Amino acid sequence: MLSNNMGHGFMGRGAMIPRKLKPFLCRMLSGYKPKNDIKDSYKILGLEEGCSLDDVRNSYRNLAKKYHPDSSSGMADSKAFIRVEEAYRVVLNDLEAKQISDPSEEEEDQFKSKSLQHRHYLSFEGVGIGTPSQREKQYMQFRVDRATEQVLQYRQQRLENRYAGSDLSRAEDVRQSKKVKITQAVERLVEDLIQESMAKGDFDNLSGKGKPLQKFSDSPHIDPMTHNLNRILIDNGYQPEWILLQKEIRETIELLRKSIVASRRKLGEPMTLSEQKQWGRVCEQFAEDIRKLNKRVDNFNLVVPILSRQMVHFSTDKEILRAQKTYEAVMEKVSDSDTKENEGEEGKRFGWKSSLFKWLKLTLK
Repeated sequence: MLSNNMGHGFMGRGAMIPRKLKPFLCRMLSGYKPKNDIKDSYKILGLEEGCSLDDVRNSYRNLAKKYHPDSSSGMADSKAFIRVEEAYRVVLNDLEAKQISDPSEEEEDQFKSKSLQHRHYLSFEGVGIGTPSQREKQYMQFRVDRATEQVLQYRQQRLENRYAGSDLSRAEDVRQSKKVKITQAVERLVEDLIQESMAKGDFDNLSGKGKPLQKFSDSPHIDPMTHNLNRILIDNGYQPEWILLQKEIRETIELLRKSIVASRRKLGEPMTLSEQKQWGRVCEQFAEDIRKLNKRVDNFNLVVPILSRQMVHFSTDKEILRAQKTYEAVMEKVSDSDTKENEGEEGKRFGWKSSLFKWLKLTLK
């Protein structure tokens, strides 16, 4: 009665079972056993006898992706998948029998799947075997191991970088220590020479002997330390940054003014069409140089300590107009000098005639 009821129950629900799953259910209910022999099973999986368990699982997983009816592969075939599954069962049983008969082989993996999992590739990055919950635990452990390995690699790399940096710092310390030793040796040598000169009496006849040294300036608002530091800096040719910037800006603008006047003199007067284009390019380059110079002026205004010493930007138009006026003044001077030279030459040429007339007038009187 129980078997009949079960049979009627399955038959009553047969309409709800998909066609693709009916072969699997039939094999489960009928106690189906695979008919493939061992050699054919290895051939179906594309393996050779003596392969490892991991090779068998990888081959089965790849074939399942290709032939499983639920996959989106164009080669999906339920009959081919059934043959692959049967071959997989036979190969697993063969490997298990070999491991039992040969005690030298490693023990079977403790996470060996008792039921075939042909959807390993659908989740958990293909890691783990067994039921979904078992595979999830295995995947979590796999992630922990991977994270631990990455942390260890990071620490190892950081230590390597630290030791490399320590080697460089150690070499720098050695160089600094050598410099300090040389400086101390020079100081000792100078001190010995001073003591030797004092013993010989070279310092007995110095001017100002027995009088106090004038250490400080006349300003009472400057403390001795600041005065000494300023004196040392001045003696060694030190200049503040804003002084150097101011000097550099003045020298640069003078060079730019001379260069644009020289370019204008080369073109001459009046200018042809090609010379006018060349003058336009010269003015564009001059404007770019003025823009760069104005950036230096901004940097100078940021560091200058006195507000009244700040500088304004240079105007390109005003500088070009100034260069034009300078050029005109130079040309006037050149023309005046030319006229004077011409007059001098004419005077030299006709001077003997005037002197002859003067001599004649004097003799006739």
